Amino acid sequence: MLEYLTEDLRDGLRQAAARTRRRSRLHVQLGEAVFPVTRMWATGLAVGADRLTHLRGLVDLYDGPRHIGHCLIVASVLEGEELVCEFKSFQPISDGPPVDFERTGEPVAGYLPAY
Repeated sequence: MLEYLTEDLRDGLRQAAARTRRRSRLHVQLGEAVFPVTRMWATGLAVGADRLTHLRGLVDLYDGPRHIGHCLIVASVLEGEELVCEFKSFQPISDGPPVDFERTGEPVAGYLPAY
C-alpha cells in the first residue's frame, strides 16, 4: 500500500514511526561508543544503522546502567535502517559470586542466637 504514496510521504511516515517508537533501555557498548538496541532475540540483536554500518567482535550489553552480559557478534547485515547482528555466544553477568555447588531449597533468612 505504501508503494502508491509519494516518496516524501513515505519518508515522513517512516520518520514519524521512528519518533513514536518506544525507546529501549538496552544498548551495546563497544569501547567508548554506545549504540541503542532496537530489538533483541535469542540469537541476535538489531541496532540503528544511522551511526554504524558494521559490527563484529566482543561487545557489552547494558540495560540502562546495569551490565547484562557479553555478546560475541560473528555476523552483521544492513537491513533497511537497522544493522542486524547475529551472535555466537552470550555470557550473562551474574549479581553474586559464583558457587561450586548446587543450591537447593530456600536460603536461610537468619539464624537464631545460641544459648
